[in-house]
Amino acid sequence: MSKYMDLSIIIVSWNTRELLKKCLNSIYQNGAGLSLEIYVIDNNSSDKTVEMIRTEFRDVELIANNKNQGFAYANNQALKLAIGKYILLLNPDTEILSNSLQKAVKFMSDNSNCGAMGAKLLNPDKSVQPSIRRFPTPWPIFLMLIKAPKLFKKIKSIERYLCFDFDYNKRQAVDQIMGAFMLIPKKVFDKVGLLDEVFFIWFEEVDLCRRIQNAGFKVLYNPEVEIIHYGGQSFAQEKIIKKQSLFFKSAMRYFLKNGFFNR
Repeated sequence: MSKYMDLSIIIVSWNTRELLKKCLNSIYQNGAGLSLEIYVIDNNSSDKTVEMIRTEFRDVELIANNKNQGFAYANNQALKLAIGKYILLLNPDTEILSNSLQKAVKFMSDNSNCGAMGAKLLNPDKSVQPSIRRFPTPWPIFLMLIKAPKLFKKIKSIERYLCFDFDYNKRQAVDQIMGAFMLIPKKVFDKVGLLDEVFFIWFEEVDLCRRIQNAGFKVLYNPEVEIIHYGGQSFAQEKIIKKQSLFFKSAMRYFLKNGFFNR
């Protein structure tokens, strides 16, 4: 393997074997012209994901954990090894569309002040999937936890947090991008550090976006880079009560670390 790569792609998997296979095939089909390495970190899947990688994708750098340590921890395992100039944190329930990797790398090369880039996420029917949010404050998070949107159609604080006013056809700076696709220069990780492992799942990418901006870089949304995102397939398997508990704990850890109000 070369000492340097254009791109390191890091995918954390947990019981998403068939979607992961589709994701990896889309990378190989659309990675022409780039030197890249792919890491799959499997968090102790029970669906034979590890066996599938070992037999069908022998070029993939596989890290097979014997327990689920969480999203941040698993990403960090590969981040410590990655040699790409740019590092793509990618969910296993995604598909890369034609030329998106090339466009993404070129965009980063042309925008040296970009600390993280997010893509336009599409639903399987190619409709736009909302993926941009403002930095959170406690009130909308609390309302979402108690399922207030199911009772009230319009809640201004939630609409603001979820960026209902966002133009997904316009390239622009944003507070945070979804962790399903985050392209980050290695030099940025060298400056701001790895993902914070205090977060098991949720809010680790929000914390990272805040640290990137605090270090003087921009977080940019680029609609010219498109992927399909099937959305939350790994964690959809967990029970609602457990998901609510993990979301609440991660939110509290985020606010305790970064403050309860945006600065």
